[in-house]
Amino acid sequence: MNEVIFTGEDLLNIVIIAGILIGFSICLTAVNLWNACSKKKCAPRAFAISTLAIGYVLYLMLLWLGFSLSGKDGTEAVSPFELHNTIDSAHMLSFALPCLVGIAGLLLLLLCKPDSLPPLVAASAIAAVYLGNLMQVLYAVQIAKQVDSPVFLLLYLYHFNLLLLSVQGIRKHLRAQVKKMQNESTKLRHKWVQKLYRFLENVSHMRLFTFALIVPLAAILEIILILCGQGPAGVVKAFTQTADWTFSTQIPPPPLEYEGHYLCTVAAGGHPKLVRPERMGMRKDAAIVVNRQLAIANAFEELLQQKLPQLHGWVRMFYDRHGYPISKYITTPLRADMVYILMKPLEWIFLAALYTLDSHPEQRIAAQYPWNDVSSNKNKE
Repeated sequence: MNEVIFTGEDLLNIVIIAGILIGFSICLTAVNLWNACSKKKCAPRAFAISTLAIGYVLYLMLLWLGFSLSGKDGTEAVSPFELHNTIDSAHMLSFALPCLVGIAGLLLLLLCKPDSLPPLVAASAIAAVYLGNLMQVLYAVQIAKQVDSPVFLLLYLYHFNLLLLSVQGIRKHLRAQVKKMQNESTKLRHKWVQKLYRFLENVSHMRLFTFALIVPLAAILEIILILCGQGPAGVVKAFTQTADWTFSTQIPPPPLEYEGHYLCTVAAGGHPKLVRPERMGMRKDAAIVVNRQLAIANAFEELLQQKLPQLHGWVRMFYDRHGYPISKYITTPLRADMVYILMKPLEWIFLAALYTLDSHPEQRIAAQYPWNDVSSNKNKE
């Protein structure tokens, strides 16, 4: 398999790209805030589309890379470095459908002129936006339990932008409807009747009507979800049938054994695209993830034990004394990635030794941590 190596130039590029993305997110937020508060708008439609599309992609990238989501539900075992799905996959539709309806309503409000939408359509779109915002606020609370770094505040920046766009779209259409009502009220003769008419129409006819539309809209979505097999409490289960998160009720099984408590073993818990896990293996009666670096290191130790047992004893004693304490600090995928990269020179040395001293080096490497042989792994790294 091809190995992935991060050079200093690659790391610099990553830092530059991250800085650009953060700056872009802040600029989008500033423009959306300006458009929501100021009478003079700055290309509101273009920035709204950019926020919804590009912001969503950035959100997913930060969510998956930052939290190291495993793609598994709360009933499945994951490594200590990974987290379970934020939404239960069996009830994903119960969460996704209200979100899609909310986005559709928001796009309708932002992209269409107020005069072009019939009152009932505009009110339904506003009700859909309310429903979508409820889902995104619940999701923001759901992930709050794992937010332990200022970087993750960028996730909430996207939620904030969605609320800004919602305020902008709803206010634009409500003002248009109120203005229309006020124009109609001027036809009345008495001023006190005009004021009463404006008040009633402004408060009761539009705002409360849009809130009232949430009930039938939610009922329609619920019927669709039931027909799709999601059940009457699909939205609740989407958040609660998970593990590791705010609303989670599932108790996950014990994590997979990445913890050989040694550098190569723990480094196998880094980001898969970098550390390249190849298969599962057994170590001390526990399942572990095996990548090529780990297999090479263990094969070299096995060769050293056979050829130079006394030297192996010294090396093993030194490694047990220093490797285990260091491995305790490898508690995140990023730290595991760093250890993987730092171990690369040693991996090449081990591989060179195997190809120099062993007649069948690849067979020895492939034989490390066999899945069906527990007893042979008791003394392995």
